[in-house]
Amino acid sequence: MANTPQARKRIRRNANRAEINGNRLSRIRTFVKKVEAAIAGGDKTAAADALKAAQPELARGVARGVLHKNTVARKMSRLSKRVASL
Repeated sequence: MANTPQARKRIRRNANRAEINGNRLSRIRTFVKKVEAAIAGGDKTAAADALKAAQPELARGVARGVLHKNTVARKMSRLSKRVASL
């Protein structure tokens, strides 16, 4: 158990940050799912629009430290490739 004031504060802070980061990750996943749903539906314009909306969210995830930049680059590349092949 945390005995120092700093450690107690750190526990509180980590819990708050974990909640915020979890919400961010959930939001990003939702945007990616919208792209995948549009791809599955075969609608190229909707998929392109959804991809355009997802891109800044993924970039924001990198900027906030929720996702690694190479992970986002890989996801964007794969999604872009799938949208282009429609």
